[in-house]
Amino acid sequence: MFDYGILLYPAANRVYADSSPALLRAELAVFGEALSTPPAEIGERRIGGIDYVTFSTEQRLSEEDVSLLSNLSSRYALFELEGGLLRPVEVTPLDKFDSDLLTIQKYAGKTNELFTKLLLNVTLLSTSDPTAFLHRPLHVLDPLCGRGTTLNQAMTYGLDATGIDVDKRDFEAYEQFIKTWLRAKRIKHTADSGQLRRDKVKLGQRLELEFGLSKEAYKAGDARRITYYNCDTATGTRLVKSGSVEVVVTDAPYGVQHGSHRSDELSRSPRDLLRDSVPAWVRTLRAGGAFGISWNTHVIKRDELAGILTGAGLEVREDGPFGGFEHRVDQAILRDLMVARKP
Repeated sequence: MFDYGILLYPAANRVYADSSPALLRAELAVFGEALSTPPAEIGERRIGGIDYVTFSTEQRLSEEDVSLLSNLSSRYALFELEGGLLRPVEVTPLDKFDSDLLTIQKYAGKTNELFTKLLLNVTLLSTSDPTAFLHRPLHVLDPLCGRGTTLNQAMTYGLDATGIDVDKRDFEAYEQFIKTWLRAKRIKHTADSGQLRRDKVKLGQRLELEFGLSKEAYKAGDARRITYYNCDTATGTRLVKSGSVEVVVTDAPYGVQHGSHRSDELSRSPRDLLRDSVPAWVRTLRAGGAFGISWNTHVIKRDELAGILTGAGLEVREDGPFGGFEHRVDQAILRDLMVARKP
């Protein structure tokens, strides 16, 4: 057996930091389904006064395995444990851009960027081709994207992404941030924004970005795309081609009044919003694509949400680690996630 230890990223949010070990154990178990040698004995161990998430494998991790595990949301460092000593394993994360793309924005109600990465990870890994995101640019849709944390994580991975949100302030804040960030980092890109119209009817605002992962790639015509529709999610979803998306990932309204997580969209409760919108979101998914959602369990129960997803034709993953992601955000929010696949 080969033993490994993961040093956790030092999260600034104290509440999330307390939940991180348990969340990482569950995330690691999901990653394990795509490894050449499944992890066993996933647990926690204190070594030299520092806590590690530990696991064992029958075979030494392959290069592809390490590449995959390098993207664990709370992974700070990976070690092979040998006779009480820690041998660093060189990680090769997928990240194409600096981490400040995800950390600069600060505002009330922002979803923790480490959790956003976790949700995207377990959704990508639940598609019919779990490691595809390591090798080619998949298309991610966040139909309630707020100020774009999911869009920025997809961008970090070198993926294409589409976001939809009805809040004009969130749209304007994201547009200002991402344009400034791209210029400051001297990333080759084009940005086109303006009114969103269809059939001469104004629907809202739009932002369309094309950018290169490198100057050479951009010159060669290899560009990634971020699109943001500032309109209600029903309207925006109709603008996304059916079957054009590999993963839908979203953080549902929490039903509490703070920042970008207001209690409704267009005066609808989170429950009504999901019941009305999920079928349209699922329409955008390709066969074999996956749907990942996080939500406040005080607002809608797990069984009820599972029923909405199943009713939209999805196969909900309730097995193994997928019951291990519930954690407290604050007194009013007990957050969980659910992942389902489109047959």
